[in-house]
Amino acid sequence: MVPNWTDKDPIIEVKNLKKDYVLGKGGWFWEKPEILHAVNDISFSVKKGETLGIVGESGCGKSTAARLIAQLIEPTGGEVFYKGKSLSKITGEQTREVRRDIQMIFQNPLASLDPRKRILQLLVEPLEIHGIGDGNSQKEKAFEMLKKVGLRPEHAYRYPHEFSGGQSQRINIARALMLEPKIVICDEPVSALDVSIQAQVINLLIELQEQLDLTYLFISHDLNVVRYFCDRIVVMYYGKIVEEGESEKIYNHPEHDYTKKLLAAIPGQRRAREQINE
Repeated sequence: MVPNWTDKDPIIEVKNLKKDYVLGKGGWFWEKPEILHAVNDISFSVKKGETLGIVGESGCGKSTAARLIAQLIEPTGGEVFYKGKSLSKITGEQTREVRRDIQMIFQNPLASLDPRKRILQLLVEPLEIHGIGDGNSQKEKAFEMLKKVGLRPEHAYRYPHEFSGGQSQRINIARALMLEPKIVICDEPVSALDVSIQAQVINLLIELQEQLDLTYLFISHDLNVVRYFCDRIVVMYYGKIVEEGESEKIYNHPEHDYTKKLLAAIPGQRRAREQINE
């Protein structure tokens, strides 16, 4: 978006990003309202083609951070830059471009699909909204994308309730890719799936990244999954980033006590449990 931006520069930069929620007013007029700092002054960057994992327990602010980057909610402070351009300063066609380029896959696969619509309708809808192609080319694109995610053309004429959780998430992935995005934000995309299905979906995401030159932000509470899937990890705790680094470094040599506790919570991680008591 910025003329001098190159592939060597970060494709996403987050600078001092904040999101506050007012939980309630004080009991008396002189009392200040209670504020929840869901995202509290975080900064990080993502390179083109990289997979960055954002890890933490429920309520740590990782999903809020994802929605801020996807422009689904407005920040209280700070900025998100895409290809060197602040997303708070874009308008018109640039806004449409960003919405095409940054797509999101949500946690609950079935809840993300309108039960009243057939899969074909759900897949072509993004193309219709953005005015891309005609009816025939849109259908052709939908069939092509179903094939990429491991589903068959006849699946296009079924309704969401006719699919398993793993199949539903494949459909969500297909829908997210219909606009040929540059960045896909995956918000706990496998946490609602069986363990065996989780591995299939993760492997599919890896294959698609290689085929389509995608950049991923991967939100998760599971350090085992993130270690396998991500190049780098950001660990969040109470809205703040407490540790950041290469996946293997974070996994094998965690520095912050909270990261060590996350590792200790993984079944079989005796080494991590021992580190806590050192």
